[in-house]
Amino acid sequence: MNDVAHAYIDSLCERLTALKMHENTSMAAAADAIIDAAQGDNLVYVFGTGHSHTLAEEVHYRAGGLALAVPILASTIMVHEGAIASTIMERTEGIVGPIFDRYDINRNDVLIIISNSGINAAPLEAARIGRDIGCTVIAITSVAYSTAAANGGEKLADLADIVIDNRTPPGDAIVELPGTDLKSGPASTVVGATIINAVFAQAAHRLAEDGKPPIYRSANMPGAKENNRTLVERYAPRNRHL
Repeated sequence: MNDVAHAYIDSLCERLTALKMHENTSMAAAADAIIDAAQGDNLVYVFGTGHSHTLAEEVHYRAGGLALAVPILASTIMVHEGAIASTIMERTEGIVGPIFDRYDINRNDVLIIISNSGINAAPLEAARIGRDIGCTVIAITSVAYSTAAANGGEKLADLADIVIDNRTPPGDAIVELPGTDLKSGPASTVVGATIINAVFAQAAHRLAEDGKPPIYRSANMPGAKENNRTLVERYAPRNRHL
C-alpha cells in the first residue's frame, strides 16, 4: 500500500478517535432515544439523500443490526437511477412530504437524518416533518461543512434534537492532489457508518440487559433462519422494505 492510501486511512482513524473524544455525549443521547423507542415497541427511521442514503440501507435487515430500523428510500433522491437528477431533486422544496407519506412515523419513533453538507432542501424538510410529528430527530452531519455552506442560513444541525458531528471538512474529501485544487478520498460514509453502527450497538447492549434484543443474525450462522423469521414476522407489517 502506498503512502497516500496510508495517509487516507490514518486520517480516518484520527477522525474516528475524535468521535470518542468529542461526540460521546451526543452518541449516548442517540442510543438512549433508540432504547426508549425499542422499549415501547416503536421504530427507528433512517433517511438520507444521494450517497447518504447508503447509511439507511446499512442498518436495514443487517447482520448484528436492530430489526426496528426502517430505511426511508425513494429512487428519485438516490444516485443509482440518475445521479444528476437526484442532485436536483434533493435541492427541491416539497419533495420529501410525499415520500414520508408512505411511512407511518409517529411521535414515539426516532428519525435519523444523514446529510453531510446539511443544507439541502430534502434533509431540512425531513427534519421539519419529524419535528411536526413530535418524534426524536437525530442528525448525522458535518457541522463545519454545513456552517460554511449555509452562509448564515438554516442547516440540519439547527433543526435536530440530537446532533452528531461527523467532523469531516467542507467538501468531504480529505486527500489533497498535487498540482490541483482538488481532493480525493471522501470520509463521510466511513465515519457515518461507524457512528450509526456504534450507536445501534450501544443501544442493543443496553437492551440485552433486560432481555433478548431484536437483533438479526447473519443468514449463514446457526439459528439465523428461525431468529430472523420471527423478527420479520414482527416488523414486516411496519417496514415496507422487508
